[in-house]
Amino acid sequence: MTHKIAFLFPGQGSQKVSMGKDLVERFSLAKDIFQQADDVTGFSLSSICFECPEERLNLTSYAQPGILTVSVICLKLLMEQGVIPSVVAGHSLGEYSALVGAGVLKFEDALRLVHKRAYLMQSAIPLGRGKMAAVFGLSDEEVKSICEEVSELGVAESAAFNVSEQIVISGEAKAIDKAVSLARERGANGAVDLAVSIPCHCSLMKEAGERLKIELDKVTFYDPIIPIVGNTTAGFIASGNTARMELVDQLTKPVLWKDSIQRIIDFGVDTCIELGPGKVLSGLLKRINRGLKRLNVEDLVSLEKTLSEEVENVRNLSRANVFMGK
Repeated sequence: MTHKIAFLFPGQGSQKVSMGKDLVERFSLAKDIFQQADDVTGFSLSSICFECPEERLNLTSYAQPGILTVSVICLKLLMEQGVIPSVVAGHSLGEYSALVGAGVLKFEDALRLVHKRAYLMQSAIPLGRGKMAAVFGLSDEEVKSICEEVSELGVAESAAFNVSEQIVISGEAKAIDKAVSLARERGANGAVDLAVSIPCHCSLMKEAGERLKIELDKVTFYDPIIPIVGNTTAGFIASGNTARMELVDQLTKPVLWKDSIQRIIDFGVDTCIELGPGKVLSGLLKRINRGLKRLNVEDLVSLEKTLSEEVENVRNLSRANVFMGK
């Protein structure tokens, strides 16, 4: 018997006020990583994460580097205790955290790129003109048809396929609002706006992607030392160069999260640990495959619980292997 762990990293929308604060107060490693983040960004990211109103933290330029920083702290704390993943994946922004976990990017480089990415995305479209929403209870084709129907009002495209009949749409606010209204009329179980200030994973980000590529070409991408599943293909990223291309593509192409999780399951994973603020990905996992064990690390309580669970997993595995004569 084997025990395979996947580390999963959340994207924008998972941010919350005070995220990472208790970890910084307890661990010098966490404090040092936030200090690095403050130095790289040129502003007190720690103060924004710990103290600012939610409305300010929700801005892309703060939410993205904040989530990355907290996710990497959780990653380092687990790995320091000997919990090593068999495979990693990140949802949208979370792909940068996953690339750090896979050894493809150094944290400082990932943070610089995310900081620049946030700026490019925010400047690609005036604040308030774009938005994202989640639609529940309609098929992929039904949502695609609705997006085509409202296209005369502006861009509206499928941006993420998270679970069966949960699709995120992205585009210009007027078109997305109309799409949400039509989805409700046509039997959707729900449709809600997301806490993001820009429309990601759609054609409105084409210029941002082209400008981001210039920044990506300045950074060293290493080949993965841990397998990593990419957002836009739901396949394994084979090289540093492939990872670089993936980060350009994911700005304009949808996130294939349901398929990515299936790839992880096919790889033999039995336990998924979400690293970073919130439990958004854990909730999606429950709907994709209830057989997967779900853990998370976002604060002291969840860190201690996950470490305790992993110690028990190792004990149980050892007993099973002895019983089977291994």
